[in-house]
Amino acid sequence: MASALAVSHAAVVREYSSYPPTIKDVPRFMEQQFDAIIIDLESDPEYALQLVEAMAGMNTATVMVYSTRIDPNMMVRSMRAGAREFLADPIDAGALSDALSRAGARRRTPRTAKKTGGKLLVFLGGKGGSGVTTVACNFAVALVQECSQTTALIDLDLPLGDAALSLGLTNQFSTADAIQNADRLDANFFTKLLTKHPSGLQVLAAPGRFPQIPASNDAIGKLLAVAQQEFGFVVVDAGSRCDLTDATWLEQVDTFYLVMQAGIPELRNSHRLISEFFKSGGPKLEIVLNRYVKQSMGVDEEHIEKALTRPIQWKIPSDYFTIRRLQNEATSLATDDSSIGRVIQQMAREAAGMPPKPEKRKGFSLFGG
Repeated sequence: MASALAVSHAAVVREYSSYPPTIKDVPRFMEQQFDAIIIDLESDPEYALQLVEAMAGMNTATVMVYSTRIDPNMMVRSMRAGAREFLADPIDAGALSDALSRAGARRRTPRTAKKTGGKLLVFLGGKGGSGVTTVACNFAVALVQECSQTTALIDLDLPLGDAALSLGLTNQFSTADAIQNADRLDANFFTKLLTKHPSGLQVLAAPGRFPQIPASNDAIGKLLAVAQQEFGFVVVDAGSRCDLTDATWLEQVDTFYLVMQAGIPELRNSHRLISEFFKSGGPKLEIVLNRYVKQSMGVDEEHIEKALTRPIQWKIPSDYFTIRRLQNEATSLATDDSSIGRVIQQMAREAAGMPPKPEKRKGFSLFGG
């Protein structure tokens, strides 16, 4: 490990010959504000995992673990404890340098937004046409109308997202204006870019043409951090083309909603997304099975959950006529009593920490005098 660090030209601030005596010593140990901490798993694996969990919980440094052997079970336990990297012999100097670079980038990303700002909820599709925009838009409106929450919807389905179109809005400014001016983006500038929906939802629409400057992860992180400071909830429509590679802003996300349908292409892509970006210890992830028809899915729920290694949290029924009406009239499902509307309302209520909505009683009763 020392040799690999020397090749990577990392500045090793301190090397310890033993673990901190007790977990209570961890805060004092962390006072030096390291970018990364590498913990050897060999001496006492169980205590080492306790240290990983304690240090990762402080949210000040990237915790990595090192072992002389690759043990899949230990890898999983390490990630669940909060380790962001698992290093094993033989250590590749290039891979180590990349891991240290990611640790430095995380330190430069604003970390206060999640503690002092609003919740960040990101909707992502396993494949184009999964219905991400429809679900995200109606979820955001439900947060305002059903839950009385201040909410902003940001369309990051670049370059040509259609959240504004789905909501019947005509926007003057777009996500491109925010990203291209990220260096001077603040709360005042951000709020001027928004378009207000009749429900009270504030929307930052996608550009109507291809932006001249690509959206960097740093610019997106700045945009989301500013939005969180202004709103109780920030809903992001990330579509199915959002590049999450090296996206340090993932750490700001409270919940990802992976929207998919019961088809082989969606299952394959969703599995790849989960394996790459949502390993144990990563952001909270909820699976949303859209256009759900129990009798004719072709792939049953048990096989879907087994393929994704995750349970299905939400099932949005298939209702072609309701969705077609929604699209043609640019209306929302936030107050709609359809089967789709009720599920999306419940999703919003749970995100807002509200109890389930009481179900309406069916039928009628007769009382005699």
